Amino acid sequence: MKLYHALLLEDEKATRHLLGKAIKIHPELRLSAAVGSCEEAIIVLKEHQPDILIADLGLPDGHGVKVIAQAKQLYPEIEILVVTMFDDEESVVSALEAGASSYLLKKQAFEELGDAVMSTLRGESAISPEIARHLIKRFKKQDEQHIPQAINPLTSRENEVLRFIAKGYSYDEIAASFSLSTNTVRAHIRNIYRKLAVSSRSEAVFEATHLGFIDLKE
Repeated sequence: MKLYHALLLEDEKATRHLLGKAIKIHPELRLSAAVGSCEEAIIVLKEHQPDILIADLGLPDGHGVKVIAQAKQLYPEIEILVVTMFDDEESVVSALEAGASSYLLKKQAFEELGDAVMSTLRGESAISPEIARHLIKRFKKQDEQHIPQAINPLTSRENEVLRFIAKGYSYDEIAASFSLSTNTVRAHIRNIYRKLAVSSRSEAVFEATHLGFIDLKE
């Protein structure tokens, strides 16, 4: 059984202990480090690559988005799960645009952290219901702007993969649907990120929908 290594960034000691415990008891997860500041997290990230970063946003020495962006710069394929009390649209959008794939509020994370981490590692997105509403509002705003459709740089297969991502399919499910290997699906997704100049699944869906490359209603 493969073990996935997690880096936990949470400044509140009691919360860090509870979240760390939830990671430790999961049979497929190993807690590489648990830190309480942006500075500590960046030091750990520079020393080794975890499979997933679990990050709070409100930290004593800065905003967690800074760490998310740094993690994605160092390791483009790292998965990132935000666990925070911040439920405003600005925080949600900034975290997703920086590279987060999942976003949970702490009240939900205490009970569902292990499952949320594994879902994120499988290429899915764990999103609290309150956060999903912010995303729907953002899509509606984009639709209302009536921006002319740009030239689509994606291949037909990349478009198909992106549609499946938008519908919440995991990498393994997409691979099975197209009779591809999971590594081939990951290669398609890397190409999508490069062509759309994005760094996460959520941001790719935002950008492609915004530009008219995919239609979430299909």
